[in-house]
Amino acid sequence: MEPITLLVLADPAEPHLAMLEALPDTTTVVAGKLPEAFERAAPQADVIFNCLGDRALLQQVWRMAPRVQWIHTRSAGLDGILFPELIESPVPLTNARGVFSDALAEFAIGAVLFFAKGFRRMVTSQMRGRWDEFDTVLIHGQTVGIVGYGDIGRAVAARAQALGMKVAVLRRRPELMREAPCTTRVFGPDQKTAMLSLADYVVIAVPLTDETRGMIGDAEFEAMKTSAVVINIGRGPVIDERALMRALERKRIQGAALDVFETEPLPAGHPFYQFDNVLLSPHCADHTPDWKARAMQAFLDNFERFRRGEPLRNVVDKKRGY
Repeated sequence: MEPITLLVLADPAEPHLAMLEALPDTTTVVAGKLPEAFERAAPQADVIFNCLGDRALLQQVWRMAPRVQWIHTRSAGLDGILFPELIESPVPLTNARGVFSDALAEFAIGAVLFFAKGFRRMVTSQMRGRWDEFDTVLIHGQTVGIVGYGDIGRAVAARAQALGMKVAVLRRRPELMREAPCTTRVFGPDQKTAMLSLADYVVIAVPLTDETRGMIGDAEFEAMKTSAVVINIGRGPVIDERALMRALERKRIQGAALDVFETEPLPAGHPFYQFDNVLLSPHCADHTPDWKARAMQAFLDNFERFRRGEPLRNVVDKKRGY
């Protein structure tokens, strides 16, 4: 069995690193969160496992490790770690695609129900000791419009369909939708306005790229129903936040459920904290108690494939950014 040197960009005290003890005895594991921790091992390194999401650190270690054959990132998003040398290199990069999809899809459905059933009003009335009857919305038959139909989008679609909702999808390559049993209609990039005008709930599930940055702005909010709710489980900058705030203030849309933001943590005093038609999640919609363990297991499974010379799972297109 060939020896493998693995560099782990992480706090060495992180409990989940204990799962790396399952690796073969011929594996040398070096963990750290500063470049100095890798100076001795980096020249012989075969694999980099990035747990921190720190682009600067990854870039420094990358330059110290000319023999690296594979890089894995514990996150699904790549916008915070890519740099030109890595993008142009032939070294494969894999991510945690699929690990967080179920949790994010459940959050999206929870947000649909939050607005449809008036949960904020119910809780507020309960806390005030008020008996406050009102009508709620039946989501059966309503349309959820999903922007992006990757692993997360598919997970949202399956759950929405199970609740009797119609599913409209906007994706860059609609011709790939031949096998999409959960969808009602599929729209291409030039049909964005048409899709948004149909949706009662708009779920943003695209990665952040040059192509998607700011793709939901004033024009898109104008195209939506006044009863529409925007749910962002992709990346914050996909939505123009100033345009979103204008739409919320004018009641141009009903509301928004946000797990991601242009600036994180969201600064104290940010207007989003004050809106009564915003459901705010501090980028933790996918933080189940076992999320780190599941992300670690995904790496261990891929490591075994690497060790055996088998094709890696979740290889990303570095130039496209997903």
